[in-house]
Amino acid sequence: MTTPQQGNWDPNAYPPPPPPGHPPQQGYPGYAQQGYAQPGHLQPGYGYQQPGYPPPGYPQQPGFGAPPYAPWGTRVASYLIDALIPAAIAIVGSLLMIPAVSTGDSSGVGLMMIIMVVVYLAAFAFVLWNSCYRQGTTGQSLGKKVVGTTLVRVRDGQPVGFGMAFVRQLAHVLDSIPFYLGYLWPLWDERRQTFADKVCDTVVVRVDE
Repeated sequence: MTTPQQGNWDPNAYPPPPPPGHPPQQGYPGYAQQGYAQPGHLQPGYGYQQPGYPPPGYPQQPGFGAPPYAPWGTRVASYLIDALIPAAIAIVGSLLMIPAVSTGDSSGVGLMMIIMVVVYLAAFAFVLWNSCYRQGTTGQSLGKKVVGTTLVRVRDGQPVGFGMAFVRQLAHVLDSIPFYLGYLWPLWDERRQTFADKVCDTVVVRVDE
């Protein structure tokens, strides 16, 4: 095969070289810049990437679809599931305090206080594990696992980590004021983000199990 030279390049060579004086460019037949996948030829293993999405770390390009953001109703369902266990702990603790309160003496009050502390610590420990550790390291709390969604960073589609998941839980205070508006914001937001998501640069997306 003749080596392509200035003014004499072989168009049938594979991969065909670019015309003389033109560097390889995306879109030139048979050429793709190294490390960049062309649409329709993306490789698996990029977090929430679906066919037609650019790899994490690359800016959104015209022609690529948007990530499959989780609908508002699905997010509400996952939140309710996550709230079930702390609510159950609180109910059981309240039932255990009834006999202590009914005694009416100082020992009963002391027992009630002990039960209340244990209940609060148990509920806090569950939230810390489920919403911060589990969700931060895997992207999914128990509720998100059930409904098929995951929490990821906007910039690269990866789990946010324990620290940022904890900050995001604190940032939910912004969603509660005024009048829980932040929790409703995903209904019309382009990325379906709450205020806490915007502060922490996160999104909740659907995943295929």
